[in-house]
Amino acid sequence: MVAVLYDISLKITYGYEAPVSGGRHLVRVLPVSIPGRQRLVAGSVTCQPVPFERREGRDFFANPTTSILFRSVHDHLVIRMQARVQAEAPALTADLSPPLGGLAPELAACWSVDAESPHHFLGPSPLLPAVPEIAAYARAIARDTMTVEQIGAAVCDRIHRDFAYDSEATTVNTTPAEAFDLKRGVCQDFAHVMIVALRSLGIPAGYVSGFLRTLPPPGQERLEGADAMHAWVRFWCGTTGGWMELDPTNNIPAGTDHIVVGHGRDYGDVAPVIGVLKGYGRHTTEQAVDVVPVG
Repeated sequence: MVAVLYDISLKITYGYEAPVSGGRHLVRVLPVSIPGRQRLVAGSVTCQPVPFERREGRDFFANPTTSILFRSVHDHLVIRMQARVQAEAPALTADLSPPLGGLAPELAACWSVDAESPHHFLGPSPLLPAVPEIAAYARAIARDTMTVEQIGAAVCDRIHRDFAYDSEATTVNTTPAEAFDLKRGVCQDFAHVMIVALRSLGIPAGYVSGFLRTLPPPGQERLEGADAMHAWVRFWCGTTGGWMELDPTNNIPAGTDHIVVGHGRDYGDVAPVIGVLKGYGRHTTEQAVDVVPVG
């Protein structure tokens, strides 16, 4: 087994144009332990100002959460996360996924509705409705003779070649249809378009949020998206093949360079910070990430 130990730090800063009163937020920034994939050795989440109330938990998809409540007036919010994580390289195996026509019977035979059930990741989700143009795009890539794993890899490769990474082209609210029309965007857009494409073919697919190695191995180029939280795709390759993860932004399988914070149906299920507060005026947000191999 190949494993890499990382020290990871994240700082998210919110600055408010006018002081805000109160506020309740759900924070998802701490990496999760996944057997055979990664292990959280130690980690902490801190906030400034200190919240009036705080509670740790897990959401439906078993992603670690920190719920924070503020009652006092404040003009900024700083969330920091520090963690040490051991990432493990997945074992290389043969393609055990069925051809596309054989996936539906395996889905029908799956009666589970727990967090890992492929049924949660098959139909439209709140941020990912069906997009006819993306469905036609996917049908032009897939072939009847291809396995589900081969189709996933082909869609990933095609998106990587057809789309340009451009951090100024889209926002967090850009829809998959808009990103597909632009053929530009960031990791969130790449992942959302790929998920919609795979679901249109009947392949369960979901969103993975996490971190990407900041310092590349010697002699290798730095990966796109390493300056902030990253996103990629997991898709179901049948009962035997299980879940596979691909990064369409960089056209690579997710391995020891990718540290998982959580997964869900789309970005809305794993957004780093969601919540409400009382205030008016605009606010600014800054994010800084550092992922450094230990030793």
